[in-house]
Amino acid sequence: MHRFLLRILILFLLFSFNEINGQTAQNVEFKAVKYRPNVDAPLTSDELLKIREVYKDSTEDVILNDKAHLKRIKHLLRNRINILRLDIKGKQRNYIPLSEVELFNHYNPSLERDVVFDKYGFNPLKYNLNFYPSQNLLYRIDGTSYFIQIMSQFQ
Repeated sequence: MHRFLLRILILFLLFSFNEINGQTAQNVEFKAVKYRPNVDAPLTSDELLKIREVYKDSTEDVILNDKAHLKRIKHLLRNRINILRLDIKGKQRNYIPLSEVELFNHYNPSLERDVVFDKYGFNPLKYNLNFYPSQNLLYRIDGTSYFIQIMSQFQ
């Protein structure tokens, strides 16, 4: 009986070792985020206004006191979000209508959608957009020929 249990234990260990070895032998490729030098510059008054609109009283704790989060937000606002005007032929492109995206009102419950689109005053942080896609994304601003392009952080 002991011999039988010993054989089972040895087989179990062999299969376990193979499984562990198989899991660790995978080549996982990690991509590094490529930050531009402009993320080291201080926030502009416009950027700070956009951040404060969304984060309200939590701005200091959530963004300004967290250097890594602040760097990600600067990189996002300065380098990765583009407002594009595309011809109506853009309908053939894959995009998500902005009206289908929820507001990011976790820190500011009184946050409201923009009624009229203003390219220069638009605050993308107000919306729960996918800011960290693996590939570039397009969101169409409803009723306009404007699109929000979010570039992958790995480019």
